[in-house]
Amino acid sequence: MLNAAFIFLAPEADPSVHRSTINTPEINLTTIGVSTLEQAAAAAVEMVDKGCTAIELCGGFGIRGTYMVDQAVHGRARVGSVRFDIHPGLDNKSGDEIFK
Repeated sequence: MLNAAFIFLAPEADPSVHRSTINTPEINLTTIGVSTLEQAAAAAVEMVDKGCTAIELCGGFGIRGTYMVDQAVHGRARVGSVRFDIHPGLDNKSGDEIFK
């Protein structure tokens, strides 16, 4: 069974409210909305503490945000990201520019 998480950035997302879990026979996937990179790092650590071994980040993260989450989990999970140099959902800006 793969325990995975998908973390997305949205300006007014609250990680305690904006989350859901989908369970299939082979994958448990939790999605979590956050509004800051610090919240993303904390959510990633929370998920790893619960047995998550794969974390995928939305395209809004950029290089800096992906690095921050990867460092927070200290190698206890694989961290990957969807990649947009500019994100269509963020006024065609990079997450690095918006979520400093």
